[in-house]
Amino acid sequence: MRVSFTEWTKSGSPWVWLNAGAVAISMIMVIGLLGLIAVRGLGHFWPADIMQAKYTENGNTIVLAGEIADGENVPAEQLRDAGVAVPADAEFMRRNLLKIGNRDVGGSDFIWVLDEFLSEKSKPEMLFAAERREWGNFYGYLRGLKENGTLVASHDGYQKTPEYMALWHDFQQRLERALSIHDQIKDIEKGAIGSINYELERLRLKQRSLELKGVTDQSAYDELDARRAELNAEYEVLQKELLDLYTAFNRDSLIAETAAGQQVEIDIGKVVRAFLPNNMGLTDKIGHYIAKIWEFVSDDPREANTEGGIFPAIFGTVMMVLLMSVMVTPFGVVAAVYLREYAKQGFITRLIRIAVNNLAGVPSIVYGVFGLGFFVYFLGGNIDDLFFPEAKPAPTFGTPGLMWASLTLALLTVPVVIVATEEGLSRIPRAVREGSLALGATKAETLWKVVLPMASPAMMTGVILAIARAAGEVAPLMLVGVVKLAPSLPLDLNYPYLHLDQKFMHLGFHIYDVGFQSPNVEAARPLVYATALLLVAVIALLNFSAIAIRNHLREKYKALEM
Repeated sequence: MRVSFTEWTKSGSPWVWLNAGAVAISMIMVIGLLGLIAVRGLGHFWPADIMQAKYTENGNTIVLAGEIADGENVPAEQLRDAGVAVPADAEFMRRNLLKIGNRDVGGSDFIWVLDEFLSEKSKPEMLFAAERREWGNFYGYLRGLKENGTLVASHDGYQKTPEYMALWHDFQQRLERALSIHDQIKDIEKGAIGSINYELERLRLKQRSLELKGVTDQSAYDELDARRAELNAEYEVLQKELLDLYTAFNRDSLIAETAAGQQVEIDIGKVVRAFLPNNMGLTDKIGHYIAKIWEFVSDDPREANTEGGIFPAIFGTVMMVLLMSVMVTPFGVVAAVYLREYAKQGFITRLIRIAVNNLAGVPSIVYGVFGLGFFVYFLGGNIDDLFFPEAKPAPTFGTPGLMWASLTLALLTVPVVIVATEEGLSRIPRAVREGSLALGATKAETLWKVVLPMASPAMMTGVILAIARAAGEVAPLMLVGVVKLAPSLPLDLNYPYLHLDQKFMHLGFHIYDVGFQSPNVEAARPLVYATALLLVAVIALLNFSAIAIRNHLREKYKALEM
């Protein structure tokens, strides 16, 4: 049976197909975007082969070694205008971005090279890459090892020989030793000595507090002095241990030769990882890839956030979102319960609901300005005056920190929780309330034991939406607590363990900082993609956790709704 176009249109089928097409296009775009981010970000950690070649431009020849990071086709006319001698018949030329490392030698990590000007390309098996704590990567050949300034092993060849491999394995053993000592130094400096310094500061504040209160009892001061002497004695022991570790840490160095033939000496203690990418099999590369990804999610950043990991940013993001959720949920639920269950439904109530809905559309930076002015300067300043006078003029809570950032985002997302909770309360049948009251329960008991448990899935929906919005916010956080690099985590083993006054790192701000404020843009670009992918994963994990809780509550109270 044939259907006319008019009847087909009236049936609503075109709108169904349009909606289905829109959803399909949206899904393709989202999946494509995530795929692009994943490829650009995760591909950065794969150990790429190192190419060595001669590069000749305008009669000048140099020897280069590095990884091809990017490439593009450039109009030949543009190159001619820049003074590059290109073939007369060429319209376009391939230009590659080569990561050559050795910034301490040549001054730059990356250079652009024209592919047609490269000759004698090769991938020497003994060309090694070293990731360093400073100056980025180094590419070259291992030429010797020194111990306490004395040459203990050397090799001059460029081929894979037993002698070269013996030198390489000796280097790897010395590197593992240096990494082990570095971990011990880090544990002492950030652990034991950090705790001592923290307690010494607390003793200083206690003494200042006694002085402000006019305490003249010398025994109180003597007790503080005795404890300070104990801590200083422990500090001296740790300092001696640190001195011995640093002496052992700085014992070894390596002699390396660049592709251009220049020899440099590098402290092995400054090397994080060294490998031979051109000599690695697939299994070795996969192992290296996994190790790099683990380092990215578990280690601290280095080299202006362009190297190392982003664990402090992950921790700060999750901690802030959890605190925000704990703060926003009771405020949002209480407001929704009052508006739905207790407030007289009239003009003022409708006006409040309109205001709540409009608050959800206020730009987030406005909340940041409010948080800075009200939470930080007003509340924080008064808290310092009342509870931390001994610390002044240094602020304790009168400066941006984790608590104010969480409160600012709680204020930003509270309209979402209010609206979602109200919707949940409105869907609960009136018969349920009346049945509870008929059985002798008070209105408060009905609300607490019947209504709120049944509305809990809607509350969790509000929390899910709040998490989705708050976790990716950056603008307000720049004013109320987030920083480029935080020296310590806001949660540690020092009393009171959770330091709400501390500044913190955040994945969203880390993306902004690395992408737009980094001094080494080319090195930072892949990390922008990797961090963005990780931020999406963290938000998804938080949302899935909240969704699982919501589904559990929905199943639990489904019988009451029937």
